[in-house]
Amino acid sequence: MHKWGYIEGGLCNLCLEKQNKEYILQNNGVQAVLDCLSSSNEDTVLSAITTLMYLTTPLSQQEITAVPVIQCMLRFSLSKNKRLSNLANLFLEDICSADDVEKARNVQNHTALGIPLPKE
Repeated sequence: MHKWGYIEGGLCNLCLEKQNKEYILQNNGVQAVLDCLSSSNEDTVLSAITTLMYLTTPLSQQEITAVPVIQCMLRFSLSKNKRLSNLANLFLEDICSADDVEKARNVQNHTALGIPLPKE
């Protein structure tokens, strides 16, 4: 596993505690996790998606479900990698509203298209 996979996995575990979650959210942690979605390492991407799900609060919802993030999850949901596609679908179903997903599908400039699928 790449070192970022371990780091992201640790962050994923840390954000389960309320105090840690608040600290991560207050210190631009969502953006740092979003940056991990472009990793070529599968475990890093899986941990990043899970971390985003754990970090979702009423205050962070808008940032976590922004159009580029939803477009990224839509792309991941099409992956042949079942772990990635299942987790992306779970994110889309549990974290995003149906309206937000539909809006992301209909945006003309797909901002997530440059994000490669992680290596299997």
